[in-house]
Parts: sequence; structure tokens; C-alpha cells
Amino acid sequence: MLAVFLKTLPFFGLIGLGWLAARTRFFPQEGAVWLTKFVFYFALSAMLFRFAARLDLGALFDGRFVLAYLAGSLAIWAIGMAAARARGLPLSESAMEAQCCMIGNTGFLGVPMLVVLLGDRAIGPVLMVLTIDMVVFSTLMTLIIHAGRNGGLRMASVIPILRGIVANPMVLSMLAGLAWAQMRLPLPGPLDEFLVMLGAAATPGALFAIGASLAGRRIGRLAVSAWLSGAKLVLHPLAAGVAAWSLGVEPFAAGVMMATAALPVAGNVYILAQHFGVAQQRVSAAILMSTAGSIVTIPLIMLLIGQA
Repeated sequence: MLAVFLKTLPFFGLIGLGWLAARTRFFPQEGAVWLTKFVFYFALSAMLFRFAARLDLGALFDGRFVLAYLAGSLAIWAIGMAAARARGLPLSESAMEAQCCMIGNTGFLGVPMLVVLLGDRAIGPVLMVLTIDMVVFSTLMTLIIHAGRNGGLRMASVIPILRGIVANPMVLSMLAGLAWAQMRLPLPGPLDEFLVMLGAAATPGALFAIGASLAGRRIGRLAVSAWLSGAKLVLHPLAAGVAAWSLGVEPFAAGVMMATAALPVAGNVYILAQHFGVAQQRVSAAILMSTAGSIVTIPLIMLLIGQA
């Protein structure tokens, strides 16, 4: 257990450094915003493009893997939705809490950390989870909120949602990389070195930005935040693992799926909560608590799957 923990410790150390820098005001909050933009639009996009450019669609898309992740995640999403509705919350807030239960920080934490810890074989499964989260579940939650507020869905509200998904830099970079791979073109030396240099900034930049963004968050309703964090860190990887086992997913890919499902609540859930004005405090607290808790749970999951 100690060896596994020590492997993950540097990643959480970078998060802690970002938190300390922002907490002491050495690194201002507006700095975290601009650092996040740099990582999101440039460094992480370069990393994802280079990863995808070395894949083919067969390596990225595995039908059993997709079905298993969808089944496990939908089960947790439904549990989160039902628990919120049982407390009398409206549809929009229930959807946001359900999102907290199963959308992990795959882009900023999972891609940099899991590929380093598990090797290049993890690239395909991690990118598949990232794609499903962005395309399926973020769209589902957004459509539910629009339908709840407007008494139904209208094409005028659906088109901007789809446009926003397609325009996401992570989606664009992965699609561009896969297109490059499908053409079977080698990456020219200077271009590859450029992508390596820029992509190398993604890991420290993303982790530092996560920590800095956590410095301003507060825990409000402890019980609700603890429930959302527990669902994300414990129930989601458990459900993903059961689904992967039931559908006969290849063991290594199943382990990557569980590790990805064990990531803390994603920061983009808070961006959506803020955009729609729905449950911002609860989402913010769930991100803070789940990130802190993942210092323990991620090493445990890595030990359980025997891949660290």
C-alpha cells in the first residue's frame, strides 16, 4: 500500500502546492483562471492530440468497454438522481447532484496521472471515458436542466448545446488526432517535439490549477457533500468494476475504467452549475471533499486492480 501511495503522492503534492500558493495569496485567483485556460486550450489539447494521433479507432473504441462504463455510470447517475428527488429537490438540482456522483476529473487529473502510472496502454480507455463523459453525460444533464426550466426541449436550445460539445478543445484535439492517425501520417520531428514540449506543461499546470481553484472553496452542507463525494469515490468505481466484470471487459482495460471512475468530481461540473445557477455550493464542496478524499481512495483502487 505504501508503494502505491508514494507513486500517487507527487501528483497530489502538485495539487497541494497550488492550493497553498492560492491560499496564501501568493498566486491570485485570477491567476488560476488564466492557468486553467492555458492548460485547457493549449497544453492539454496538445497532449490529447499527440495521444490520439498514435491510436486507431479500434484501440479507442471497444464496444464492451463502452457498454460497461455506460451501464455502471448510468446506475450511479440514477442513484444520485433518485436520492436528490427523494429529498424533494427540483429536477435541475437533482440532475446536477447526479452529475457529481459520476463525472470525474478525467481531463485535468486522469489523463496526466493515469497514463504516467499505468503506461501508454491506458491511453485508449482513458480517452474513451473522457469522451463518454463529455458527449453523453454532460449533454444529458444539460438537456434535463433545459427541459425542466422550459417545460420541454426545443430545437433552438438543443443546437447550442451540441455546438458547445463539438467546439470543446478536448473533443477537437482528440478528433484531430484520430483523423491524423487514420491517415497513417507520421508526426514530423519538429511538430512532435513541439507537442511534447507543450503537452509536458499539462500535468504540472493542470494539477497546480486544480489546487489553486480549491483554495477558494468552502464546505457547506457536510452531509450532502459527503454523500456526493462517497458516491463518486466509492460507488462509481465499484459499479464500473461490476459492469466490466459482467460484460467480460479485458482485465487491464477494466482496471483503467475503475481507476478513472475513482477520480474526484470534475471541475467542469462546477462551471456548469455556475452557468445555470444550480447548486453551486454543493458542487463546489463535493469537488473539494472528493479531491481531498481521493488522496486515499485512488491508491486503494490502484492497489485493488493491481496495476500500480
